Amino acid sequence: MINGNVSHWWEQTGLPAPRPALPGYLHADVAIVGAGFTGLWTAYYLKRERPDLRVVVIEQRHVGYGASGRNGGWLTNSITGGREQYAKSHGREQAEEFQLAMNRTVDEVIRVALSEGIDADIRKGGEVEVAYTPAQEARLRAQVAAEREWKHTDVELLAGARATERINVAGTRVASWHPHCARIQPAKLVAGLAEAAERLGVEIYEQTRVEAIRPHLVETTHGTVAAEFIVRATEGFTSQLAGMRRAWLPMNSSMIATEPLDAAVWEEIGWRNGEVLGDYAHVYMYAQRTADDRITIGGRGVPYKYGSRTDLDGVTPDVTVRTLEAIMNRFFPGTRGARIDHAWSGVLGVPRDWSATVGLDPATGVGWGGGYVGTGVTATNLSGRTLTDLILGRDTELTRLPWVNRKVRPWEPEPLRWLATKGLYAAYGFADRTELAGRTKTSPVAHLADVITGRA
Repeated sequence: MINGNVSHWWEQTGLPAPRPALPGYLHADVAIVGAGFTGLWTAYYLKRERPDLRVVVIEQRHVGYGASGRNGGWLTNSITGGREQYAKSHGREQAEEFQLAMNRTVDEVIRVALSEGIDADIRKGGEVEVAYTPAQEARLRAQVAAEREWKHTDVELLAGARATERINVAGTRVASWHPHCARIQPAKLVAGLAEAAERLGVEIYEQTRVEAIRPHLVETTHGTVAAEFIVRATEGFTSQLAGMRRAWLPMNSSMIATEPLDAAVWEEIGWRNGEVLGDYAHVYMYAQRTADDRITIGGRGVPYKYGSRTDLDGVTPDVTVRTLEAIMNRFFPGTRGARIDHAWSGVLGVPRDWSATVGLDPATGVGWGGGYVGTGVTATNLSGRTLTDLILGRDTELTRLPWVNRKVRPWEPEPLRWLATKGLYAAYGFADRTELAGRTKTSPVAHLADVITGRA
């Protein structure tokens, strides 16, 4: 089994050919820090709209090195942190417009991939969520009922045989499905997007670590970039920037990929239409059937490292690998004995209120997009288009969405960050174990954790 080496997705495609480091001081119209989805979508749309702009992207390792090349491959319509907070702050209609924008963004990514000739194994089969304990079933049914009160959600409740005919998860009591989601191979998408941006004239500099972002200046290990606008697109690595230690907490998530499974296993499981799969556990899992008939499955391993430290190479603890493998075997008994070919980890950005944000400060010229808490494959595209409008000074439907220019207070200093995160996931783990043992009610501690993270 390969452990680390960025991700299975990059192992499958091979790492991109190295691009040059920043050659020293330069001046640009727009400097973007981070060559993941947020940075590359912003660069792509800016150059399409304004070919005359000099747009440069600065990356510490290589294109898609962070979460964009390590994620679970869910191109889904989730609003990080939920719609309800935006209904409270901006009204129900604005919250529903946000949901509609996310639905449309799923199709926008698919459209661009097709038009740019990016083969990223995209298949739009929707999102399936399963419940396999009484407490999970209660949460799922309540969530589906709540979703039906909103426009643009299109969620279906799957009960009885319908709950397993799409994906045969052992012990499923009830499931839900919605159509606004596609499976992708993330490394293929991010690599293709980088090439599409370069064809438009975007300059990408790799192996260049940004140390600080200041008004109209980016300070790097290879020189300074001066720009009218700067976009911080650093997601889980934001805490490494000067003065940003407490801005977004770097949360770790881990994944495993099986060997390709044979036809008999897939005949038992089903899973024929490109759906992605999640569950209603508190420490939830996420999975897909890949284009080459593997199962990739992910979840939180060691969710946070003291002092906002980040792992660079994706090495995953053995206990996390065993935990993810056990979940897969419980879901799909036919996978017992299947070889695990790759395990890896990555970091995602978590704001203090667990909700994503995008914006631009006109006074400093600094924009940002991120804090996706693991649901960013779609939101990054919406961020990129929104930042394009903000930088170009446009008042549009996108710039009026309620996540734009939100102010979020910083995380607490250590050891409070570490204690809070460790306590949160300990509560979730305890709740999941007791529910699997037959308890029908969620523990009060887990419910409080749900409230804190916006899940309740």
